[in-house]
Parts: sequence; structure tokens; C-alpha cells
Amino acid sequence: MYVCNCFGVTEDQVKKHAADGACTPRQIASACKAGTDCGSCVRRIQALLGRGACPRRDLVDQGESAFAPTSELVDTALNEAA
Repeated sequence: MYVCNCFGVTEDQVKKHAADGACTPRQIASACKAGTDCGSCVRRIQALLGRGACPRRDLVDQGESAFAPTSELVDTALNEAA
């Protein structure tokens, strides 16, 4: 079933992008343009996303930061550069 008629985006495509880490309608829009033209599909996208699996949301729900500490990012970058 189509979610976004403007760009021909289906429910399955939205669900796949969500499974790949898109947690918000804006992230879905970045992945496939759904919701960026007339906007009538944004509420449907929100409904599909619901409270489903989202790595960042899961961290916040557990009381943890959704973002890696800066020192952790620097260490990772330095290790990859070495």
C-alpha cells in the first residue's frame, strides 16, 4: 500500500528505512523523499513509526544518552586513523 503518492513510497519501504535506523518522519524524508511534497502522508509515516524499534529512542528510554560522549567519538576516530 502506498504511503506517499507523490513519490510512490510504500509502507514496506518506510518500514525498511525505519529498520535501517530512520526514527522520525524527517529521517524517512531524507531516505526516500516521502513527506516532502504535499505533506499529506506525514501523519501516516508517524503512525508507522509509532513506538517501534529505534536505537536512539531505546537508549533514551533506558535513561542513557542518545549520543556518544565526545571523548568516545574522538577515541574511535583516532583508532580508525591509526
